[in-house]
Amino acid sequence: MLANYLIGLREGLEAALVVGILVAYVVKVDRRDVLARLWLGVAAAVLLSLGVGAILTFGAYGLTFQAQEIIGGGLSIVAVGFVTWMVFWMARTARSLKSELQTGLDRALEGGAWAVVALGFLSVGREGIETALFVWAAVQSTGGGPVPLLGAVLGILTACAVGVAVHRGVMTIDLRRFFTVTGYFLVVVAAGVLAYGIGDLQEAGVLPGRTSLAFDVSGAVPPTSVQGVVLQGLVNFTPTPSWLQLLAWRAYLAVVIPLVARATRRRGPSRPAAPAPESPTFATRTAGAPE
Repeated sequence: MLANYLIGLREGLEAALVVGILVAYVVKVDRRDVLARLWLGVAAAVLLSLGVGAILTFGAYGLTFQAQEIIGGGLSIVAVGFVTWMVFWMARTARSLKSELQTGLDRALEGGAWAVVALGFLSVGREGIETALFVWAAVQSTGGGPVPLLGAVLGILTACAVGVAVHRGVMTIDLRRFFTVTGYFLVVVAAGVLAYGIGDLQEAGVLPGRTSLAFDVSGAVPPTSVQGVVLQGLVNFTPTPSWLQLLAWRAYLAVVIPLVARATRRRGPSRPAAPAPESPTFATRTAGAPE
């Protein structure tokens, strides 16, 4: 549940940051007349994300076991690709996020009503689809059920509350440090999802070696024990991984973590939190927000 909570919190806060910057800029340039169009695009993106989640959850019903395993394993690997790209994207564009969004909104304002709707839709839709896909993969890898999904929902609701509080100047948050720390955590979770996806493909017969176990610690850490449930919920731990699962897990972490560290160092140290100025803009009220 904690892993999915942090996924929902990070992705939700990223979307809230995007929406906050767009809304604040519309107000700043005195174009409140386009706010309704902007919110229409945001609402459409939310509906699309919910639709993707529903398709992922219910779309495989009625298929054969092999087909379900192939779909589940393939989408888990796709989800790992999405979240890895997202972590690097935030590390690379954090400083220029605000200016890029404002430039895009300037162009949309010149393009008319549908351009503003499209900007809101695309800005939030990417985050929503990433969230739906990765949360689905993480829930599947922990055995499904309502508890992991509840964690993601609570994370998104928390992100919305934090976004509103930051926008109104009630609180400040060092977003650079937040995205750096959660980025490392998501990489570890993604490694577990990758191993789970490979296991699904092995179960379906697409990949070999499912019966060739790297180790079996199910006696020491039973999957139904407290420690087993906690480890599975946090990092998708399995007590009986195949050699291919273990090698993929280790290779992913060995490659991605140093690259994330390098991207984070290039971005530079985060600035200390500062009191919110009188300007109503979302970005300037957020300590450490991308410039």
